[in-house]
Amino acid sequence: MANRPEAVADPVDVAVGARIRLLRKVRGLSQQALAEAAGVTFQQIQKYERGANRVSASMITRIAKTLGVPVAEMFGEASVHSGAVDEVAALLAEPGALELLKAYATLPRGVSRSALVEFVRSLRSQPG
Repeated sequence: MANRPEAVADPVDVAVGARIRLLRKVRGLSQQALAEAAGVTFQQIQKYERGANRVSASMITRIAKTLGVPVAEMFGEASVHSGAVDEVAALLAEPGALELLKAYATLPRGVSRSALVEFVRSLRSQPG
């Protein structure tokens, strides 16, 4: 079996990290607060969330307990559609994505949500 370069993060580690980030943000915790509860530095939490460092079983347990979720949820096993959940978790892990979604959800019904979606889509085709 060929050795993989150290710089390439394992997709499982990336998926677990995305779930940690998503759940942390949903709970309104900073990386510092999660790090303190888990007994590591916030830089270590950053590395876990990027998938740059693997999360040990004991650390996953501590993080899951802090976030108030079962350990299985850290691996996507709480859902039959974990592939879709992984995709959503990855999207929501993007900086500002969760805040944008929360703001979208609070728009009054009379506001054209589709116009907002089209506006955001138009930004992606802008050079820069």
